Amino acid sequence: MTKIIMNGCSGKMGHVVCSLVAEDKDCEIVAGIDPFGESKDFPIFRTPSECNIDADAIIDFSTAKAIPALLDFVEERKIPIVLCTTGLDEELLKKVDEVSKKVAVLKSANMSIGVNLLFALVQKAALALQDSGFDIEIVEKHHNQKIDAPSGTALAIADAINEVSDNRYNYVYDRSQVREKRTADEIGIHAVRGGNIVGEHEVMFAGKDEIIEINHRAMSKEIFAVGAVKAAKYLAGKPAGFYTMKDVLKDILE
Repeated sequence: MTKIIMNGCSGKMGHVVCSLVAEDKDCEIVAGIDPFGESKDFPIFRTPSECNIDADAIIDFSTAKAIPALLDFVEERKIPIVLCTTGLDEELLKKVDEVSKKVAVLKSANMSIGVNLLFALVQKAALALQDSGFDIEIVEKHHNQKIDAPSGTALAIADAINEVSDNRYNYVYDRSQVREKRTADEIGIHAVRGGNIVGEHEVMFAGKDEIIEINHRAMSKEIFAVGAVKAAKYLAGKPAGFYTMKDVLKDILE
């Protein structure tokens, strides 16, 4: 039985994770951390420093400003953490790296199992097609409230392709300012914002007389919670180090 502390337990994703865990016989939420905590079936603490409950792992879906105190708590208590909060600046990312030398930390650009499979598929496609004149374009779509563009997942897809391609590609985000043909060493990355789209990512390999498309569509945010819970089970008991969803899904992806 994996004992989990849920950081951000009263947020939207916190509610989803708690609901999933409640139906999972292999894990349980033993405590929550949230300054706006609501009454639940487990004790809730307003700050990490107030939490005195032992656990096998922490799942975090909170805000960037809550991360410094959480990392101090993780470092002190040596509890592995699945860090799902996005938008961390360089200083915080450096802190994450430092903490991972003392305790297990898992962080990925996207917690979805399907998206991480997508990373592996586009790498295989890039390797197979890299010498056959295929152009690569990435289109991501999200709801109209999303602030950043392109999405972190779109950039992670491009990085995954570049990783197996000797970093040959440059990223181009806007073709409207320069009137010239695309080059062979670029990946076009485009953002669409509208409605309540949870998240869609399309990777197109366009060659002469043929097009290959690899797509992923998120129908709800529950997919990120599913990945986070799976990651927490994996991380429990692991030695200090930096982990990603690629480690969690290693047996599937290889």
